[in-house]
Amino acid sequence: MQPKRPVKTIPLPRLKDRALESLMPLLTLALDEDIGPGDLTSDVLIDTEVTAEAELVAKDLGTVAGLLFVEPICHRVDPRLSVVPQVRDGARVPSGTVLCQVAGPVRPLLTVERTLLNFVQALSGIATLTARFVRATDHTGAVILDTRKTTPGWRFLEKYAVRMGGGTNHRTGLHDGVLIKDNHMAVRAREHVGETMAGLVHEARQRVRDGMPITVEVERLAYLDSVLGAEPDVVLLDNMRLAQLREAVRRRDGLFGDAGPALEASGGITLRNVRTVAETGVDRISVGALTHSAPVLDISLDIHRV
Repeated sequence: MQPKRPVKTIPLPRLKDRALESLMPLLTLALDEDIGPGDLTSDVLIDTEVTAEAELVAKDLGTVAGLLFVEPICHRVDPRLSVVPQVRDGARVPSGTVLCQVAGPVRPLLTVERTLLNFVQALSGIATLTARFVRATDHTGAVILDTRKTTPGWRFLEKYAVRMGGGTNHRTGLHDGVLIKDNHMAVRAREHVGETMAGLVHEARQRVRDGMPITVEVERLAYLDSVLGAEPDVVLLDNMRLAQLREAVRRRDGLFGDAGPALEASGGITLRNVRTVAETGVDRISVGALTHSAPVLDISLDIHRV
């Protein structure tokens, strides 16, 4: 089954560019906090002329993300380090797979090791968890999306990793989509909530440029019909039970058929229940855990003197 309604996403080339841009200040901070005035152990024990080869090796089954950033990270420490990726970001690899080869002077290779692994392990962990959610909903027609629950400063990197895991990016910030939530309603209305939510959709539609997506969060089915009638792009069904999700889909389809707003389930989504949520007929499932709770993928840097 294919999704009935298109999901607006960030073009991948732009996301790569933004991820690389955001990497640079983070890399400066990461290297400064790890190296400080110098790598004391390597400076004391390793001759400056010694060279070596190293391999980034996956120690567990997973989906890789972050190899795009290995060369910039290495070259920030020493441009003499050569980097040769052996697989592409987005590849699902078994334990023992060589992901990338790095060669050059030993001192900078040892110096960059921890920072390099911190980035690649974390991003590969996000890609791996995302891929598990995507596989769990295979053939249901539901799209797995990330959220803004990201590590401060890491948003573009982490959203890139979600894409490498086969997921889809939600809005990247407050600037690229209207999302009317409970706190907006708490400020704008205390009574007639359903009608006011619909009114806010119409108000937003008049004030934003064409093509800007408008989403409304709905916590109770009592408000759904009035919100659907305002025709936002997406209705976010927050923390609803399975029966409520099915009823929301039935009402939407009864009003619009294969058109109308997309329905997005959110809240309490886990690998145990994501397929049953997808099978209710919702179009989208947003999962904060993709970025805020992904365990790192075990990867090592194995160095061999030449």
